[in-house]
Amino acid sequence: MAQSGWSGTRKYSSLVLLAGLLSGGLSIPPAIAFDFFGLFGGGDETPPPPNAETLPYSLDFTVVGADKTLVQNLKDASTLQRLTSDPPPDAESLVRRAEADLPRLNDALWGAGYYNARIAITVAGMPLSLPASRPEAAIRAATAYRARALVPVQVIVDPGPQFVLRNVAVLDARTGRPFMPDELPPRIVKIEPGDPARAADIVAAQARIVDHFRAQSRPFAKVTGQNPVVTHPAQVMDISLTLDPGPRAGIGDIAVRGAENVDPAVVRSFIYTEPGDPYSPAALASMRKSILSIEALSSVRIREGETLDAYGNLPLFVDITERQPRVIGASVQYSTTDGPAVRAYWAHRNLFGGAERLRLEGSLFYLTEDGGRPEEDDDDFDWDDLGGRFRASFLKPALWGTRNDFLADALVERDRTEGYTSRLVNGTAGIRHRFSETFSIQGGIEYEKGQASDILGQVDYTLVGLPLSVTYDSTDNTLDPTRGMKLLASVTPYPDFLGSSVPMTIARGTASAYWSIDEESRYVLAGRLGLGSIIGPDLEEIPANRRFFAGGGGSVRGFGYRSLSPTFLGEPIGGRSLLEASVEARIKVTDTIGIVPFVDAGTAFESSYPDFDESIRVSAGLGLRYYTAIGPIRLDVATPIRREQGDDRSFAIYVGIGQAF
Repeated sequence: MAQSGWSGTRKYSSLVLLAGLLSGGLSIPPAIAFDFFGLFGGGDETPPPPNAETLPYSLDFTVVGADKTLVQNLKDASTLQRLTSDPPPDAESLVRRAEADLPRLNDALWGAGYYNARIAITVAGMPLSLPASRPEAAIRAATAYRARALVPVQVIVDPGPQFVLRNVAVLDARTGRPFMPDELPPRIVKIEPGDPARAADIVAAQARIVDHFRAQSRPFAKVTGQNPVVTHPAQVMDISLTLDPGPRAGIGDIAVRGAENVDPAVVRSFIYTEPGDPYSPAALASMRKSILSIEALSSVRIREGETLDAYGNLPLFVDITERQPRVIGASVQYSTTDGPAVRAYWAHRNLFGGAERLRLEGSLFYLTEDGGRPEEDDDDFDWDDLGGRFRASFLKPALWGTRNDFLADALVERDRTEGYTSRLVNGTAGIRHRFSETFSIQGGIEYEKGQASDILGQVDYTLVGLPLSVTYDSTDNTLDPTRGMKLLASVTPYPDFLGSSVPMTIARGTASAYWSIDEESRYVLAGRLGLGSIIGPDLEEIPANRRFFAGGGGSVRGFGYRSLSPTFLGEPIGGRSLLEASVEARIKVTDTIGIVPFVDAGTAFESSYPDFDESIRVSAGLGLRYYTAIGPIRLDVATPIRREQGDDRSFAIYVGIGQAF
């Protein structure tokens, strides 16, 4: 017998439900369920006690011989299961709730490939069927339990055998012939004869096929027909899909809508596609990501036109939503290594109507050389033990509607670390040119005047430099990258003819790469390499706060912050070059929990280039990730692989939001 009528929206031509399952001699295994604080289920499903206002019920939900995934899918589809803690007001409502579960459970079974399933539901011992022409007996039986006991409700499902696919065909709507492998590779279709005949897999195959042709610059690709045929005696399904690829198209005119206080020219400067460029969903995703980098905007929606223009291009409509322009925040923190600190900031994200951002930020922290802890025998407060940092930054994007941005920063700081004490005033200004959403270059001028002292002595200095940097970022996610690479390289000469008292050149580069082993990005390999070099003066002539140090959460985990470098009398003094490297394996155990084994290595060197006179310090550790909508919450525990004299800790713990790099 063959039965057809299945489609992508799960319409069925008939529904077969057998209500006599209880008397059919089935052996019902006991069911055991548990839930840890609702983390693995839908919350509290305990019925309330019997009362006169509602009609609570007890639910016995049994699935014969099924795996845990099918059992959970059926329970998720069941209204009786989901609303156990929310009882209906009367018996008729309870019976209607139970009747509504019959087609829902059948849909879930058919969607999983079980087309000969049997379902039985009883309310107060009375069996139900669909259509239920006479539910009066069940209603009367359930009414008798009001304010006396929980109404017993029993659901028994026998899935039967899982059907498999016998023939799979994808036909071209234009010719009626199957697509050739070079037009539609089998890796896109994925389903093949012998696979379970699950509706969800077939619907997913349709989505992949449409996405494949849309990626080939065919925006109107669509499935025009599905013809599934279920043969019950053979327990198989034959499926043929008909698809119209539609015409190839380019990107047409782009209209920006919804800009009330932000100049649309600024939004257009962050769109790097031109009319006539090939259409693709990836191009639209990159466009949206680029526009969202404008801090004055909260959301971006790109809507495609319904028809092509006269040039065969597809018009696009960019709908934007603006953020509240002003934001203020504050935080208080304490660290056993850094002591107490308070921070506050204020920002305006659309200062003059062109998405200009002005941010003022200040922090105050306790300065001692022993990790932020005052001496136990010193109860007197000393203003000299307070440090602070005040920063003002300004960004003017899209100067005169171009892809050039103006950036300016000012910083006043008094700081003390384990190795040095510094005071400085710094100001920078520059122009950044964006070639694309992934590549930009920036140049400008920098001025800094300060004083730094450490075990080598005190340096009073003035620096005037010409910073130049290049940024490339093709990663798919800022806080949790799974594909692509990121590169940041900078070089800043501080020549004496500009007024620098310490003529030198500082260069630094960081590169990281991410490789997703599987398509779902459950297994990701990540690597990072950092290099630095100072060319020019001797080590003791360089201000201590400008030398290179390694160690800490953003460097070599497991070692103290800025503790890895050449030493003098046992104290870290920094170096003129730097080498850092990290390797991580990011493994998702579930959709929300992941583990990350990692290895870090690095140190700073006295010479201007890594000469490996200093021993490379190596650490290893294990991280835990909890994935949220805003990014992963990170917990890393690291320990030095080989401890040396002077290492003051056997392990270190780091907590943050986002991956380590």
